[in-house]
Amino acid sequence: MASTAALIIFVLTFAGVALTRLPWVRLDRPAAAFLGAVAMVLFGVMTPFQAVGAINWDTISLLLGMMVIIAGLQHDGYVQTLAMAVLGKARSAPQLLVAVIGFTGLASAFLVNDAVVLVLTPILVTCCRARGVNPVPFLLAEAMASNIGGAATITGNPQNMLIGLQTGISYGGFLLRLLPVAVAGSLVLGGCTWWVYRRELRQRFAPVIDGPDRTQPWLRFRPSGVILVLVVLGFMASRWTGVEVPLVALAGAALVLALSGRSPGELFIRVDWVLLLFFAGLFVVIGGAVGTGLLDQVIDAAPVTGDFLGVVMLHGLSLGLSQLISNVPYTVLITPVLQAQHSDLLWLSLASAATLAGNLTLIGAVSNLIVAEGAAQEGVRITFGEFFNLGLPVTALSMGVSLLVLWVESALGLLV
Repeated sequence: MASTAALIIFVLTFAGVALTRLPWVRLDRPAAAFLGAVAMVLFGVMTPFQAVGAINWDTISLLLGMMVIIAGLQHDGYVQTLAMAVLGKARSAPQLLVAVIGFTGLASAFLVNDAVVLVLTPILVTCCRARGVNPVPFLLAEAMASNIGGAATITGNPQNMLIGLQTGISYGGFLLRLLPVAVAGSLVLGGCTWWVYRRELRQRFAPVIDGPDRTQPWLRFRPSGVILVLVVLGFMASRWTGVEVPLVALAGAALVLALSGRSPGELFIRVDWVLLLFFAGLFVVIGGAVGTGLLDQVIDAAPVTGDFLGVVMLHGLSLGLSQLISNVPYTVLITPVLQAQHSDLLWLSLASAATLAGNLTLIGAVSNLIVAEGAAQEGVRITFGEFFNLGLPVTALSMGVSLLVLWVESALGLLV
Protein backbone atom coordinates (compact mmCIF):
# COMPACT_ATOMS: atom_id res chain seq x y z
CA MET A 1 0.00 0.00 0.00
CA ALA A 2 2.78 2.42 0.95
CA SER A 3 4.73 1.65 -2.21
CA THR A 4 1.65 2.22 -4.38
CA ALA A 5 0.98 5.54 -2.69
CA ALA A 6 4.65 6.49 -3.05
CA LEU A 7 4.55 5.68 -6.76
CA ILE A 8 1.44 7.77 -7.38
CA ILE A 9 2.75 10.72 -5.36
CA PHE A 10 6.17 10.50 -7.00
CA VAL A 11 4.74 10.51 -10.53
CA LEU A 12 2.25 13.28 -9.81
CA THR A 13 4.88 15.44 -8.14
CA PHE A 14 7.35 15.34 -11.02
CA ALA A 15 4.54 15.63 -13.54
CA GLY A 16 3.49 18.71 -11.63
CA VAL A 17 7.04 20.08 -11.66
CA ALA A 18 7.10 19.68 -15.44
CA LEU A 19 3.58 20.96 -16.14
CA THR A 20 3.79 23.98 -13.83
CA ARG A 21 6.31 25.42 -16.27
CA LEU A 22 3.49 25.89 -18.79
CA PRO A 23 2.06 29.44 -18.81
CA TRP A 24 -1.60 28.46 -18.31
CA VAL A 25 -0.96 26.31 -15.20
CA ARG A 26 -1.49 28.21 -11.95
CA LEU A 27 0.39 25.84 -9.62
CA ASP A 28 4.11 26.55 -9.47
CA ARG A 29 6.99 24.10 -8.97
CA PRO A 30 7.65 24.75 -5.26
CA ALA A 31 3.95 24.21 -4.58
CA ALA A 32 4.02 20.91 -6.50
CA ALA A 33 7.04 19.73 -4.47
CA PHE A 34 5.46 20.87 -1.20
CA LEU A 35 2.18 19.10 -1.96
CA GLY A 36 4.10 15.93 -2.81
CA ALA A 37 6.04 16.08 0.45
CA VAL A 38 2.89 16.59 2.51
CA ALA A 39 1.16 13.73 0.65
CA MET A 40 4.06 11.37 1.48
CA VAL A 41 3.35 11.91 5.19
CA LEU A 42 -0.43 12.18 4.90
CA PHE A 43 -0.76 8.82 3.13
CA GLY A 44 1.56 7.01 5.49
CA VAL A 45 4.55 6.59 3.19
CA MET A 46 6.74 8.35 5.76
CA THR A 47 6.38 9.53 9.32
CA PRO A 48 6.94 13.24 10.00
CA PHE A 49 10.26 12.32 11.63
CA GLN A 50 11.35 10.37 8.54
CA ALA A 51 10.32 13.24 6.29
CA VAL A 52 12.48 15.69 8.24
CA GLY A 53 15.34 13.20 8.13
CA ALA A 54 15.07 12.86 4.35
CA ILE A 55 15.89 16.54 3.86
CA ASN A 56 19.54 17.18 3.04
CA TRP A 57 20.14 19.87 5.63
CA ASP A 58 23.72 20.47 4.49
CA THR A 59 22.44 21.67 1.13
CA ILE A 60 19.71 23.79 2.73
CA SER A 61 22.26 25.31 5.14
CA LEU A 62 24.72 26.13 2.36
CA LEU A 63 22.00 27.72 0.25
CA LEU A 64 20.69 29.75 3.20
CA GLY A 65 24.16 30.94 4.19
CA MET A 66 25.04 32.04 0.67
CA MET A 67 21.68 33.79 0.24
CA VAL A 68 22.24 35.87 3.37
CA ILE A 69 25.79 36.78 2.27
CA ILE A 70 24.51 37.76 -1.18
CA ALA A 71 21.76 39.84 0.44
CA GLY A 72 24.47 41.69 2.36
CA LEU A 73 26.44 42.31 -0.83
CA GLN A 74 23.32 43.63 -2.54
CA HIS A 75 22.50 45.94 0.38
CA ASP A 76 26.05 47.27 0.35
CA GLY A 77 25.90 47.78 -3.42
CA TYR A 78 28.93 45.67 -4.31
CA VAL A 79 27.43 43.70 -7.20
CA GLN A 80 25.59 46.68 -8.65
CA THR A 81 28.55 49.06 -8.50
CA LEU A 82 31.09 46.57 -9.83
CA ALA A 83 28.76 45.65 -12.68
CA MET A 84 28.28 49.28 -13.65
CA ALA A 85 32.03 49.91 -13.47
CA VAL A 86 32.89 46.87 -15.63
CA LEU A 87 30.16 47.36 -18.22
CA GLY A 88 30.68 51.12 -18.37
CA LYS A 89 34.25 50.71 -19.63
CA ALA A 90 33.18 49.01 -22.85
CA ARG A 91 33.86 51.11 -25.95
CA SER A 92 32.29 48.80 -28.52
CA ALA A 93 29.62 46.12 -28.70
CA PRO A 94 32.17 43.27 -28.79
CA GLN A 95 33.88 44.73 -25.71
CA LEU A 96 30.55 44.92 -23.93
CA LEU A 97 29.85 41.30 -24.87
CA VAL A 98 33.19 40.19 -23.43
CA ALA A 99 32.55 42.24 -20.29
CA VAL A 100 29.09 40.70 -19.82
CA ILE A 101 30.32 37.13 -20.26
CA GLY A 102 33.42 37.63 -18.12
CA PHE A 103 31.74 39.46 -15.25
CA THR A 104 28.65 37.25 -15.16
CA GLY A 105 30.65 34.04 -15.36
CA LEU A 106 33.11 35.05 -12.64
CA ALA A 107 30.43 36.36 -10.30
CA SER A 108 28.27 33.26 -10.86
CA ALA A 109 31.19 30.97 -9.99
CA PHE A 110 31.40 32.26 -6.43
CA LEU A 111 27.84 33.44 -5.87
CA VAL A 112 24.60 31.63 -6.66
CA ASN A 113 24.02 32.38 -10.35
CA ASP A 114 20.31 33.11 -9.90
CA ALA A 115 21.11 36.01 -7.56
CA VAL A 116 23.75 37.40 -9.93
CA VAL A 117 21.40 37.68 -12.92
CA LEU A 118 18.62 39.09 -10.74
CA VAL A 119 20.82 42.07 -9.90
CA LEU A 120 22.60 42.38 -13.25
CA THR A 121 19.66 42.26 -15.69
CA PRO A 122 18.18 45.76 -15.13
CA ILE A 123 21.70 47.26 -15.08
CA LEU A 124 22.51 45.60 -18.39
CA VAL A 125 19.31 46.82 -20.05
CA THR A 126 20.04 50.37 -18.90
CA CYS A 127 23.60 50.12 -20.19
CA CYS A 128 22.50 48.85 -23.61
CA ARG A 129 19.88 51.55 -24.01
CA ALA A 130 22.41 54.25 -23.12
CA ARG A 131 24.68 52.83 -25.80
CA GLY A 132 21.89 52.61 -28.35
CA VAL A 133 22.22 48.87 -28.92
CA ASN A 134 19.77 45.97 -28.85
CA PRO A 135 19.85 44.48 -25.30
CA VAL A 136 18.71 40.97 -26.35
CA PRO A 137 22.08 39.51 -27.47
CA PHE A 138 23.71 40.70 -24.25
CA LEU A 139 20.86 39.43 -22.08
CA LEU A 140 21.07 36.00 -23.71
CA ALA A 141 24.84 36.00 -23.18
CA GLU A 142 24.29 36.98 -19.55
CA ALA A 143 21.85 34.13 -18.91
CA MET A 144 24.07 31.53 -20.55
CA ALA A 145 27.27 32.87 -18.98
CA SER A 146 25.68 32.56 -15.55
CA ASN A 147 25.06 28.87 -16.19
CA ILE A 148 28.50 28.24 -17.68
CA GLY A 149 30.35 30.14 -14.94
CA GLY A 150 28.20 28.55 -12.24
CA ALA A 151 29.35 25.11 -13.37
CA ALA A 152 32.87 25.76 -12.05
CA THR A 153 32.26 25.65 -8.29
CA ILE A 154 30.14 24.05 -5.60
CA THR A 155 28.54 27.41 -4.80
CA GLY A 156 27.86 28.33 -8.43
CA ASN A 157 24.31 26.98 -8.45
CA PRO A 158 21.95 24.92 -6.28
CA GLN A 159 22.51 21.62 -8.09
CA ASN A 160 26.27 21.88 -7.66
CA MET A 161 25.77 22.47 -3.95
CA LEU A 162 23.83 19.22 -3.72
CA ILE A 163 26.45 17.33 -5.73
CA GLY A 164 29.40 18.74 -3.83
CA LEU A 165 27.93 17.94 -0.44
CA GLN A 166 26.75 14.47 -1.48
CA THR A 167 30.19 13.46 -2.69
CA GLY A 168 32.57 15.13 -0.30
CA ILE A 169 34.64 16.47 -3.21
CA SER A 170 36.63 19.43 -1.86
CA TYR A 171 35.78 22.95 -3.00
CA GLY A 172 39.22 23.34 -4.58
CA GLY A 173 39.10 19.92 -6.24
CA PHE A 174 35.69 20.67 -7.73
CA LEU A 175 36.95 24.02 -9.06
CA LEU A 176 40.18 22.57 -10.44
CA ARG A 177 38.39 19.91 -12.49
CA LEU A 178 35.50 21.96 -13.85
CA LEU A 179 37.21 25.31 -14.35
CA PRO A 180 38.46 24.23 -17.83
CA VAL A 181 34.85 23.47 -18.80
CA ALA A 182 33.71 26.91 -17.62
CA VAL A 183 36.54 28.78 -19.35
CA ALA A 184 36.19 26.90 -22.66
CA GLY A 185 32.40 27.16 -22.45
CA SER A 186 32.66 30.93 -22.04
CA LEU A 187 34.81 31.15 -25.17
CA VAL A 188 32.24 29.06 -27.03
CA LEU A 189 29.47 31.37 -25.83
CA GLY A 190 31.35 34.45 -26.99
CA GLY A 191 32.02 32.98 -30.41
CA CYS A 192 28.46 31.75 -30.94
CA THR A 193 26.92 35.04 -29.79
CA TRP A 194 29.17 36.97 -32.15
CA TRP A 195 28.26 34.72 -35.06
CA VAL A 196 24.49 34.71 -34.46
CA TYR A 197 24.32 38.47 -33.75
CA ARG A 198 27.25 39.68 -35.86
CA ARG A 199 25.13 42.34 -37.60
CA GLU A 200 23.83 43.83 -34.35
CA LEU A 201 27.29 43.77 -32.80
CA ARG A 202 28.72 45.77 -35.73
CA GLN A 203 26.20 48.59 -35.41
CA ARG A 204 26.97 52.03 -34.02
CA PHE A 205 27.88 52.09 -30.35
CA ALA A 206 27.30 55.34 -28.46
CA PRO A 207 30.57 56.56 -26.91
CA VAL A 208 29.17 57.83 -23.63
CA ILE A 209 27.42 56.02 -20.80
CA ASP A 210 26.72 56.94 -17.23
CA GLY A 211 29.16 55.01 -15.09
CA PRO A 212 28.98 54.44 -11.36
CA ASP A 213 27.73 57.42 -9.40
CA ARG A 214 30.98 59.11 -8.42
CA THR A 215 29.26 60.91 -5.57
CA GLN A 216 28.67 57.57 -3.86
CA PRO A 217 31.47 56.36 -1.57
CA TRP A 218 31.54 53.02 -3.38
CA LEU A 219 35.08 52.26 -2.22
CA ARG A 220 34.15 52.79 1.42
CA PHE A 221 34.77 49.77 3.61
CA ARG A 222 31.79 47.45 3.65
CA PRO A 223 31.97 44.29 5.77
CA SER A 224 30.06 42.02 3.38
CA GLY A 225 32.79 42.13 0.72
CA VAL A 226 35.51 41.15 3.18
CA ILE A 227 33.29 38.42 4.61
CA LEU A 228 32.72 36.96 1.14
CA VAL A 229 36.48 36.74 0.55
CA LEU A 230 36.95 35.05 3.92
CA VAL A 231 34.12 32.62 3.17
CA VAL A 232 35.62 31.62 -0.20
CA LEU A 233 39.00 31.10 1.48
CA GLY A 234 37.22 29.05 4.13
CA PHE A 235 35.66 26.90 1.40
CA MET A 236 39.09 26.33 -0.15
CA ALA A 237 40.65 25.39 3.19
CA SER A 238 37.77 23.32 4.53
CA ARG A 239 39.50 20.00 3.87
CA TRP A 240 42.45 21.06 6.04
CA THR A 241 40.57 22.98 8.72
CA GLY A 242 37.90 20.32 9.19
CA VAL A 243 35.17 23.00 9.07
CA GLU A 244 32.52 21.83 6.59
CA VAL A 245 31.47 24.06 3.71
CA PRO A 246 27.88 24.59 4.97
CA LEU A 247 29.18 25.71 8.36
CA VAL A 248 31.58 28.14 6.69
CA ALA A 249 28.65 29.66 4.78
CA LEU A 250 26.50 29.90 7.90
CA ALA A 251 29.36 31.51 9.84
CA GLY A 252 29.75 34.05 7.04
CA ALA A 253 26.01 34.73 7.09
CA ALA A 254 26.13 35.24 10.85
CA LEU A 255 28.95 37.77 10.45
CA VAL A 256 26.98 39.64 7.78
CA LEU A 257 23.96 39.81 10.07
CA ALA A 258 26.09 40.98 13.00
CA LEU A 259 28.25 43.54 11.18
CA SER A 260 26.01 44.92 8.44
CA GLY A 261 24.54 47.60 10.67
CA ARG A 262 21.10 46.78 9.36
CA SER A 263 18.09 45.01 10.76
CA PRO A 264 18.31 41.26 10.04
CA GLY A 265 14.81 41.52 8.60
CA GLU A 266 16.14 43.68 5.75
CA LEU A 267 18.48 40.87 4.75
CA PHE A 268 16.20 37.92 5.46
CA ILE A 269 13.53 39.40 3.19
CA ARG A 270 15.94 38.91 0.27
CA VAL A 271 16.41 35.20 1.00
CA ASP A 272 14.64 32.96 -1.51
CA TRP A 273 12.65 30.95 1.03
CA VAL A 274 10.55 29.49 -1.79
CA LEU A 275 13.66 27.86 -3.32
CA LEU A 276 14.56 26.37 0.07
CA LEU A 277 11.02 25.01 0.38
CA PHE A 278 11.27 23.61 -3.15
CA PHE A 279 14.46 21.74 -2.30
CA ALA A 280 13.06 20.43 0.98
CA GLY A 281 9.91 19.16 -0.75
CA LEU A 282 11.90 17.37 -3.44
CA PHE A 283 14.12 15.71 -0.83
CA VAL A 284 11.08 14.37 1.00
CA VAL A 285 9.44 13.04 -2.18
CA ILE A 286 12.67 11.33 -3.31
CA GLY A 287 13.22 10.03 0.23
CA GLY A 288 9.77 8.46 0.26
CA ALA A 289 10.36 6.79 -3.10
CA VAL A 290 13.74 5.42 -2.03
CA GLY A 291 12.50 4.31 1.39
CA THR A 292 9.77 2.15 -0.11
CA GLY A 293 12.14 0.56 -2.62
CA LEU A 294 10.33 2.27 -5.47
CA LEU A 295 13.56 3.33 -7.17
CA ASP A 296 15.52 0.12 -6.55
CA GLN A 297 14.77 -1.35 -9.97
CA VAL A 298 15.50 1.97 -11.66
CA ILE A 299 18.83 2.22 -9.85
CA ASP A 300 19.77 -1.36 -10.71
CA ALA A 301 18.74 -1.02 -14.35
CA ALA A 302 20.13 2.48 -14.87
CA PRO A 303 22.33 2.65 -17.98
CA VAL A 304 24.77 4.96 -16.20
CA THR A 305 28.04 3.13 -15.51
CA GLY A 306 31.26 4.36 -13.96
CA ASP A 307 33.17 4.51 -17.26
CA PHE A 308 33.25 7.10 -20.03
CA LEU A 309 30.19 5.55 -21.69
CA GLY A 310 28.34 6.41 -18.49
CA VAL A 311 29.59 10.00 -18.80
CA VAL A 312 28.14 10.20 -22.31
CA MET A 313 24.84 8.70 -21.17
CA LEU A 314 24.68 11.17 -18.29
CA HIS A 315 25.17 14.11 -20.66
CA GLY A 316 22.33 12.80 -22.81
CA LEU A 317 19.99 12.32 -19.86
CA SER A 318 20.86 15.75 -18.53
CA LEU A 319 20.14 17.38 -21.86
CA GLY A 320 16.70 15.79 -22.14
CA LEU A 321 15.38 15.84 -18.58
CA SER A 322 16.65 19.34 -17.78
CA GLN A 323 14.31 20.68 -20.46
CA LEU A 324 11.40 18.69 -19.05
CA ILE A 325 11.69 19.34 -15.31
CA SER A 326 14.65 21.80 -15.12
CA ASN A 327 18.14 20.99 -13.90
CA VAL A 328 17.61 21.35 -10.15
CA PRO A 329 14.81 18.75 -9.74
CA TYR A 330 16.57 16.55 -12.32
CA THR A 331 19.71 16.56 -10.15
CA VAL A 332 17.74 15.65 -7.02
CA LEU A 333 15.95 12.90 -8.99
CA ILE A 334 19.09 11.22 -10.34
CA THR A 335 21.10 11.45 -7.11
CA PRO A 336 20.07 7.97 -5.83
CA VAL A 337 21.27 6.45 -9.12
CA LEU A 338 24.73 7.98 -8.84
CA GLN A 339 25.08 7.18 -5.15
CA ALA A 340 25.20 3.51 -6.13
CA GLN A 341 28.13 4.13 -8.50
CA HIS A 342 30.61 5.79 -6.09
CA SER A 343 32.31 7.64 -8.96
CA ASP A 344 33.59 11.22 -8.76
CA LEU A 345 33.80 11.15 -12.56
CA LEU A 346 30.03 10.65 -12.81
CA TRP A 347 29.24 13.21 -10.12
CA LEU A 348 31.31 15.91 -11.83
CA SER A 349 29.82 14.87 -15.17
CA LEU A 350 26.39 15.50 -13.68
CA ALA A 351 27.45 18.89 -12.32
CA SER A 352 28.79 19.93 -15.72
CA ALA A 353 26.10 18.40 -17.92
CA ALA A 354 23.04 19.42 -15.86
CA THR A 355 24.27 23.00 -15.70
CA LEU A 356 25.27 23.34 -19.35
CA ALA A 357 22.03 21.68 -20.46
CA GLY A 358 20.18 24.60 -18.94
CA ASN A 359 21.34 26.75 -21.86
CA LEU A 360 19.40 24.85 -24.51
CA THR A 361 15.98 26.42 -23.91
CA LEU A 362 14.47 29.29 -22.01
CA ILE A 363 12.94 26.89 -19.48
CA GLY A 364 16.10 24.81 -19.02
CA ALA A 365 17.29 26.74 -15.95
CA VAL A 366 15.77 29.10 -13.41
CA SER A 367 18.40 31.74 -14.17
CA ASN A 368 17.13 31.93 -17.77
CA LEU A 369 13.62 32.69 -16.57
CA ILE A 370 14.92 35.30 -14.11
CA VAL A 371 16.68 37.11 -16.96
CA ALA A 372 13.59 36.90 -19.18
CA GLU A 373 11.29 38.16 -16.43
CA GLY A 374 13.69 40.92 -15.42
CA ALA A 375 14.02 42.02 -19.04
CA ALA A 376 10.24 42.03 -19.48
CA GLN A 377 9.94 44.39 -16.51
CA GLU A 378 12.29 46.73 -18.40
CA GLY A 379 10.23 46.44 -21.58
CA VAL A 380 12.51 43.96 -23.38
CA ARG A 381 11.00 40.70 -24.65
CA ILE A 382 13.03 37.50 -24.98
CA THR A 383 11.21 34.82 -26.97
CA PHE A 384 11.58 31.06 -26.66
CA GLY A 385 12.72 30.82 -30.28
CA GLU A 386 15.33 33.56 -29.95
CA PHE A 387 16.81 31.89 -26.89
CA PHE A 388 16.87 28.50 -28.63
CA ASN A 389 18.49 29.95 -31.73
CA LEU A 390 21.57 30.82 -29.69
CA GLY A 391 21.17 28.13 -27.05
CA LEU A 392 21.36 25.24 -29.52
CA PRO A 393 24.91 25.87 -30.80
CA VAL A 394 26.15 27.02 -27.39
CA THR A 395 24.80 23.90 -25.67
CA ALA A 396 25.98 21.49 -28.36
CA LEU A 397 29.52 22.86 -28.41
CA SER A 398 29.86 23.36 -24.65
CA MET A 399 28.58 19.82 -24.05
CA GLY A 400 31.24 18.60 -26.45
CA VAL A 401 33.85 20.58 -24.52
CA SER A 402 32.60 19.06 -21.28
CA LEU A 403 32.93 15.53 -22.64
CA LEU A 404 36.42 16.26 -23.95
CA VAL A 405 37.66 17.78 -20.68
CA LEU A 406 36.22 14.96 -18.58
CA TRP A 407 37.70 12.34 -20.94
CA VAL A 408 41.16 13.94 -20.68
CA GLU A 409 40.96 14.21 -16.89
CA SER A 410 39.80 10.61 -16.67
CA ALA A 411 42.60 9.43 -19.00
CA LEU A 412 45.16 11.27 -16.89
CA GLY A 413 43.84 9.61 -13.73
CA LEU A 414 42.52 12.86 -12.25
CA LEU A 415 38.98 11.44 -12.09
CA VAL A 416 37.77 7.90 -11.41
